Amino acid sequence: MDITVDAVIGMAPDDASVRAARGLVAPGKWPALGFDDAAVWGACRGSGAKPYQVRIDMSAPTGPVCSCSCPSRKIPCKHALALLLLRVQHPAAFSATERPEWVEEWLQARRQRAAGQAERKEQARTGPAAARAAAKREAARLARIRDGLDELDRWIGDQTRHGFSSLSGQYDVWDRLAARMVDAQAPGMAARLRALNGIVERSADWPAVLLGHLGTIQLLIDAFRHMDGLSPSEQADVRAALGLAPARSVPEGAAPDKSDPDGTEPDRVADVWLTLGVTYAEEDRLWRRRVWLRGQTCGRLALLLDFSHGGRQFETVFSPGDRVRMTLDFYPGSVPLRARVLTVEDGAVPGGEEPALPSLTLDDALMDAARALAANPWQIPLPLVFNGARLCRRGDGWLLLADAERVLPLDIADAEAWEILAGSGGRPFLVCGEWDGVRLRIAGALVPPEA
Repeated sequence: MDITVDAVIGMAPDDASVRAARGLVAPGKWPALGFDDAAVWGACRGSGAKPYQVRIDMSAPTGPVCSCSCPSRKIPCKHALALLLLRVQHPAAFSATERPEWVEEWLQARRQRAAGQAERKEQARTGPAAARAAAKREAARLARIRDGLDELDRWIGDQTRHGFSSLSGQYDVWDRLAARMVDAQAPGMAARLRALNGIVERSADWPAVLLGHLGTIQLLIDAFRHMDGLSPSEQADVRAALGLAPARSVPEGAAPDKSDPDGTEPDRVADVWLTLGVTYAEEDRLWRRRVWLRGQTCGRLALLLDFSHGGRQFETVFSPGDRVRMTLDFYPGSVPLRARVLTVEDGAVPGGEEPALPSLTLDDALMDAARALAANPWQIPLPLVFNGARLCRRGDGWLLLADAERVLPLDIADAEAWEILAGSGGRPFLVCGEWDGVRLRIAGALVPPEA
């Protein structure tokens, strides 16, 4: 480790120690000075007959660690400071020799203590006690969620018995319900309740629309109450819908053949992944990014979900149309969709290797969405990916023409729509959208290359 005079002075416990140390920075006061790649040591003449033994571990990750046989209680003492200053200012006075026994024993004792501490920390993190503590925390959180969902269940029952007319003008009711779910540690349910804000009185059929959404929420409450009777994949769907962490967490750099903690095999797919689209959203300075991917060979859709606090800054950049060789690890579920990047193998694929865009129809996309919704009714949003889409402006709004007869309502800003229209040049494109059951939000629009 390289040290400087300023760094040594910065280690001193007080100014008096620095002044005393400077008086000892003279090679003649040190009958023995040595060093190697891990330590610096020396014997310093003091007031007694036997020199003080000073040794410094230079390999410690937190910086030099000093030890001295003098009676001073200051750490580092003046002798240790003087030895470091000597090493900086008079390096030729030190000999690269074999460590004395009193230095070697001290270093070995330090390493053994460090190894013991690391072992105890690992045991605390992964041992039986850690497992019991984690199980206790999980049980406490599930109890809080259960209490919160019981309250929400009673509220839904009251509304359905007495009618929805009382909700007119109560614009803060969904935020209040969402806040209660946050307190209950069910952020996924909180997000679902916030999404209902604006439905009341938005259209003539708003009671039916609201009833459908509340029915889905009631189904989630009932599923949580009967978790023990669900399959592992169904349990994973319920946990994800409530905002609970997945039952397994894939460690960075995990070996490809490593099994999950529950004994099941990981769902890992190596492929060239096409970035279909990217969307961003911000709430209370927390940015959320959804990246939609499709495997070139496997044909699977994948969702990468990332968060960034304070700004839209994410470590890896994904842009629609990018193709990257990656291994993705899918989180468990009835229809596994969310994944995380396990490895990036060769970076971006050269443009000359890019195949044609996948050929998908709206019927294909709707059928896939129907299957996913039947297996997991809480998947929000549903991805829709199909070819032949065109933007159309009608009145003050925008529609997506899927074919000659069908249109989809859009949730899109004017600037974004004009940008897509300009980029496509009026030609049909492959659209990747997020469908919430009412409107489609465009995540990406890929225009096939001209023949």
